Amino acid sequence: MKIALAQINPTVGDFDGNARKILDFTANAEQGGAGLVVFPELAVCGYPPADLLEKPAFVARAGQIIEEIAARTADGKIAIICGYVTPAHRGTGKHVMNSAALLRNGRVEFVQSKMLLPFYDVFDEQRYFASAQHQRLVGIAGEQVALTICEDAWNDKSFWENRLYNVDPVEELMRAGGSLVLNISASPYWHGKLKTRREMLSAIARHHCKPVIMVNQVGGNDSLVFDGSSLALGRNGEVIAQAKSFEEDLVFVDSESLTGDVHPQPQFEEEAIYRALVLGTRDYVRKCGFSKVVVGLSGGIDSALVAAIAAEAVGPENVLTLGMPSPYSSPGSIDDSRHLAQKLGTQFEVLPISALFDQYNQTLAPLFAGCKPDMTEENLQARIRGALLMAASNKFNSLVLTTGNKSEMSTGYCTLYGDMVGALAVIGDVFKTRVYALCRYINREREVLPTAILEKPPSAELRPDQKDTDSLPPYDVLDPILEAYVERYETPEAIAKAHRFDIDLVRRVVRLVERSEYKRQQAAPVLKVTCKAFGMGRRFPIAARTQV
Repeated sequence: MKIALAQINPTVGDFDGNARKILDFTANAEQGGAGLVVFPELAVCGYPPADLLEKPAFVARAGQIIEEIAARTADGKIAIICGYVTPAHRGTGKHVMNSAALLRNGRVEFVQSKMLLPFYDVFDEQRYFASAQHQRLVGIAGEQVALTICEDAWNDKSFWENRLYNVDPVEELMRAGGSLVLNISASPYWHGKLKTRREMLSAIARHHCKPVIMVNQVGGNDSLVFDGSSLALGRNGEVIAQAKSFEEDLVFVDSESLTGDVHPQPQFEEEAIYRALVLGTRDYVRKCGFSKVVVGLSGGIDSALVAAIAAEAVGPENVLTLGMPSPYSSPGSIDDSRHLAQKLGTQFEVLPISALFDQYNQTLAPLFAGCKPDMTEENLQARIRGALLMAASNKFNSLVLTTGNKSEMSTGYCTLYGDMVGALAVIGDVFKTRVYALCRYINREREVLPTAILEKPPSAELRPDQKDTDSLPPYDVLDPILEAYVERYETPEAIAKAHRFDIDLVRRVVRLVERSEYKRQQAAPVLKVTCKAFGMGRRFPIAARTQV
């Protein structure tokens, strides 16, 4: 049987648009000679639909669309497997189930529902879905197919040392006589995920000595970026077919000869992260109904990286970059920003804020009489810039992209209603040291980002001769502490011992992290590219006094 892996980019709730994609890819798959085309998890409604699942009309529409797709493909010779939502059985306490339909001969011939419902990190499926109590094999063109949905394949005992579930749906289906594992997924990307997913699926193939096919969603939905990277594996776990990463794709695999198309993959982790950020930015802007963005350029490396991502994501003609010098801005900040905008091809405008800053200080002078200038005046500059960015956003119907990195968000080295203003935190899950690595990746063949920006010492330029190291440890010291504490929940003592850092320094950094939770929970959504990003996958109380 020739199988087409249809890696599509659905939009949550866009039933008509998603149906058109499914029909278009089905037509292309049939033209390519496939007898079966497979689409991702919840392809009809998009993943994750969150509380839209609580709306009966949403669930009913999903059922209508799947019936329409079946009817409109009745004349074809190709079968379709597609993810959608179905009403849950009475007595489950839930409204819906996460299901996959086999469409053949103009009707829904078979439905399989998801058994394992993830409830960790960004996943909260037990909030919405009822779990399938049993699953069955389905016969397709002589194959006994073990049809599973995403997490159903993530519990193989030969791969995981500590399993989250007592049941392994794949093992049960293969024990019943399955000849092929077929998994439809909406598996989001983060650093290292491509390798882990491939190794896990390879372990399943070797364990059962059967081919494994996984079709994954691609695209950005809110904070999550889905990389696609759909693949087919032979009985020994070798890759026999592979879709592209971070873009829609259609690849074919023959289940008898175990041969297929192998499309190129990212060669370096920086390439994968960069492409994830571009895709996440593009889809966030587009799926929110916008086409243009605004980026404030400081002359520093963070805003330069965000501007480069934006230019590739939505096109340089749709990016407005603003330089907003204050009394403490160095001459190079505007010159370097203008040079960057020229290289990227974006519009660049200068809005000086010195006069506005003076007016703020004059207005506040009676209230602040007898007080020395401090962080208050520094933050005023950031908040003036935030107001100007939002004015441009309103006037030109554009989204503001924030430019803060994960090191800054972790420690609170950012200003509420200032540099945190915006619709999307593009690099909010990228530590400062990785910002430099990404910039070197962008400049790998030619100078896209001016060398002067990459070489200058990091500075917010909110007071004379200010440097980031005035407030924070050097980033090559800070980032390992933050990665260990924020992403792996290691204790200060363990971090200090592992890295041979001074324990008081580590504790000071940890205090900064804990004191800044209220800021992070008011931040723009963060594009997730690590195992633990700020946002829905990391939930901490704001009003707390942490002792560990």
